[in-house]
Amino acid sequence: MEHAGTDLPVFIAQSGPLNGQRWLLEGALLIGRDANCDLVIPDRQVSRYHARLSVEAGGVQLEDLNSKNGTFCNGQRIADSVILQDGDLVQVALVQHFTYLTSDATMPLEAGVLPVDLPKTRLVLDIRSRRVWVSGKEVTPPLSVQQFRLLQMLEQRRGQVVSRQDLVDEVWGEDESVGVTEQAFDALVRRLRDRLLALDPDHTYVITVRGHGLRLENPDLAET
Repeated sequence: MEHAGTDLPVFIAQSGPLNGQRWLLEGALLIGRDANCDLVIPDRQVSRYHARLSVEAGGVQLEDLNSKNGTFCNGQRIADSVILQDGDLVQVALVQHFTYLTSDATMPLEAGVLPVDLPKTRLVLDIRSRRVWVSGKEVTPPLSVQQFRLLQMLEQRRGQVVSRQDLVDEVWGEDESVGVTEQAFDALVRRLRDRLLALDPDHTYVITVRGHGLRLENPDLAET
């Protein structure tokens, strides 16, 4: 199911036994351990027939097939089925991670390579492919959707202090943000900081301004 030059949704395998493989979604895609599946994951934690992707009128649907170890979307185990959104992270039994993109037109062409047309800053975001580089090294596996949205908003207002509420509204959406606790937001920020520090322990990118919010400290390469 791998093609090029088309405009179809794409499923990219990351941080697992299938790392780097890609599938264009033209119809149903059965996921599991059984050799008859369209997408075979050779791991005992994966059920023989684990999950299914199908192209519906409203988008691409992800369905768990009563698997033992579950199917996850953006870290949450799904009970029935969900319609995937651009950039969603899918995990099968926590063994194989995937990224879903609505079109292969935004699919990264070569893992790890920093595109030449992006800003020359210490931290780089590519909105098209939802990839992030820190000091020239790509963040892998990719940031979660929430982590990327948080970082993207801070980058858009680089150097400015962004209030916690504005960030919560951006990351969770205004309808869902009402129920987000301070602990949940702090945990998200902590996980994001940890991912960035793992690649660049000498620089703190996400700065807390007490009583106000967060600021992104992302200098140009010429300043470092």
